[in-house]
Amino acid sequence: MQTELSNALGVEYAVFGFTPFPAVAAAITRAGGFGVLGAVRYTAPGDLVRDLDWMQEHTEGLPYGLDVVMPAKKVEGVTEADVEAMIPEEHRRYVQAILDKYDVPPLPPGEASGWRITGWMEEVARTQLDVAFDYPIKLLANALGSPPADVIERAHAHGVKVAALAGSPRHARHHKAAGIDIVVAQGYEAGGHTGEIATMVLTPEVVAAVDPLPVLAAGGIGTGEQIAAGLALGAQGVWLGSIWLTTEEADLHSRRLTAKLLAAGPGDTVRSRALTGKPARQLRTAWTDAWDDPSGPGTLPMPLQGLLVAEANSRIQRYETEPLLGTPVGQIVGRMTSERSVQAVFDDLTRGFERAIDRINRIAGRA
Repeated sequence: MQTELSNALGVEYAVFGFTPFPAVAAAITRAGGFGVLGAVRYTAPGDLVRDLDWMQEHTEGLPYGLDVVMPAKKVEGVTEADVEAMIPEEHRRYVQAILDKYDVPPLPPGEASGWRITGWMEEVARTQLDVAFDYPIKLLANALGSPPADVIERAHAHGVKVAALAGSPRHARHHKAAGIDIVVAQGYEAGGHTGEIATMVLTPEVVAAVDPLPVLAAGGIGTGEQIAAGLALGAQGVWLGSIWLTTEEADLHSRRLTAKLLAAGPGDTVRSRALTGKPARQLRTAWTDAWDDPSGPGTLPMPLQGLLVAEANSRIQRYETEPLLGTPVGQIVGRMTSERSVQAVFDDLTRGFERAIDRINRIAGRA
């Protein structure tokens, strides 16, 4: 499971694992893949320093990367308070009505919302980069496409490759023109923000669009056989995210949420704007149903929606309000039926990959 890209980055397997959990990212790297730590939840630079220090101590000198969320166009002088002021009162009342309907208590006095999606704000993402480039990261990925030109230049000056997610060949060509090194072709099946094109269709289209840049296939991939399919379509690796959510190293802080993931099938997810304002695949819940209800006020654009629902999501998670409890996850959730270590997941991936290659060799008459 080695490609030109995995060899260039010094990893054993062409498996790139995105996760918000440092313990999972480090375990992916130690297992022979390439762990990518999601930075969007870090609103204080010191917290990111703490976790990158931990990553350094637990990756045995092996490579890893960081994923940020930045708009391509630089916006000056817009603060979180400015964005907060744009949120209509009607939407605030709607949030409260949902919480009241399901009897979700307020946060205890003095307890702040645990996760405000300020990582979508460029000023926050830039503080994350100030921290990140003090560490030997090998890859900087951006979930919103090409980062600003000065960020790409800064990464290259540090010897760091830059990756960007694309949901269409048009997006991919834009990334190539912007100077991106790696394009992640993320299909409709993926967890989090996705486009409208399925992975099986999207991957070869993107490979052709950006040749000779390397492409990673993403979306609906969680078995070794699916990895083999991605590589057969021309990708130089795969980008996996959802499959790590139920690993033993993951820290979801909710046994009820883990149980919901383990019980879910591939049809139990929905693309909804409820979380961030952009279409993101997640578990279907009463919360997503409420925001997709045409009788409601509708969602706000990014980053307004994320700021609007941040405290509500913290309350839902803290009290594990089951009808509303969810998380971004892809359609591969149907294969996530037990809690396993990251290493066990990798062992299963490599065995499945070998089975697929053996099968193709038999079909081709080479076995």
